[in-house]
Amino acid sequence: MECPVAPKLDFGGTTPYEDYVHASVLHSLQQQWSQDPREMSFLVITQIMELYFGLLCFEWRQAQRELRDDDLRAAVRTLKRSDLHLQALNAAWRPIARMTPTEFNSFRDALGEGSGFQSGRYREVEFLLGEKSRSMLVPHRAVPAQHDALEALLNEPSLYDDVLAALHRRGLPIPEDVLKRDVAEPYEPNADVERVWADIYREGNRDLLELGEALTDLAEEFARWRYDHLLATRRSMGSKVGTGGSAGVAWLEKRTRRSIFPELWTARSYV
Repeated sequence: MECPVAPKLDFGGTTPYEDYVHASVLHSLQQQWSQDPREMSFLVITQIMELYFGLLCFEWRQAQRELRDDDLRAAVRTLKRSDLHLQALNAAWRPIARMTPTEFNSFRDALGEGSGFQSGRYREVEFLLGEKSRSMLVPHRAVPAQHDALEALLNEPSLYDDVLAALHRRGLPIPEDVLKRDVAEPYEPNADVERVWADIYREGNRDLLELGEALTDLAEEFARWRYDHLLATRRSMGSKVGTGGSAGVAWLEKRTRRSIFPELWTARSYV
């Protein structure tokens, strides 16, 4: 019987794991501003969310490239993978949502005017999903590189714009005014696009049906993200003004009423 080979322990310097993951760098980034131990939980979870925002943006840009190459099956695989990332991101709300108002208040002053809506990566998430808003560039003006990158993204097609363009290239009747719309503006529902999706679901073309379902999964998880954010905020701070000066719960309630990829929801009534 062969003896199991022992793992290599001495690398004469940093480990390959450290070189690849940069774990020591990640663990050096948590700097508490208060003496309350609960702040560490909030800080680490917020940083995890930021990493997931970046990962989602990476995945959706990959899906855009695949859609532009008319490789719908590859795009669907990428979208499904990103849906799993969104599920993990949403789970991160649970520890924050379980904080009582007193617990959250114990370190809330350390945030100052800091707020999640100031996140440049989250703004990328919204822009890629078609939630465009020129006014939301304002918080990033003091960081020119970030502001310029977001402004460029504002003026580029969203993920859904690329989906509709791919459907058009497959011969589906996506209206010309939708294809040539001002992509810097928020996407608005279109009755003709709704009919296209209804036909896709009625006729059951496998590739297009899977694309529709992958997008619907994303839309559902993103709606859950917004709603879980609302619930976590309502539970931890009630209807107080948000740390960034927003209307807090009222602002979040308004955001939860918007749906991404809207025709994928309404078309189901006509199938």
